[in-house]
Amino acid sequence: MATSTSTGGTLRTESLSGLHWLGIALAAITGLLHLALGVSFVSGSLGSGLGWAFIVAGVGFLGGIAAILLDYRRRLVYLLGIPFTAGQIVIWYFVNAPDFSPPGIGDKIVQVLFVAVLIVLYRRS
Repeated sequence: MATSTSTGGTLRTESLSGLHWLGIALAAITGLLHLALGVSFVSGSLGSGLGWAFIVAGVGFLGGIAAILLDYRRRLVYLLGIPFTAGQIVIWYFVNAPDFSPPGIGDKIVQVLFVAVLIVLYRRS
């Protein structure tokens, strides 16, 4: 069932599978974590450059969720999400090695699972 939103878009969730919803949940977890860290970095002592990078990443994940919910070029969103997320995993490793924090490890586990979901969704579409 399609639902009209206040912005004029239409949610197209009737075609979403359980795998889609898992991907949405994983993207929401990492997206909200990146936004929270970004805001804390911008207002803290770690520097605004790093904070803004986290905010952009968080907005990217949440924008991807919106695109999926609105059925906007889903196959392209899956394809773009793979290197977007995988790149963050690689950058995180090189920036933080060998001092990995438990929250960082947890986020990367979420992101690895998310990449796997995106690959399956892309191959099925």
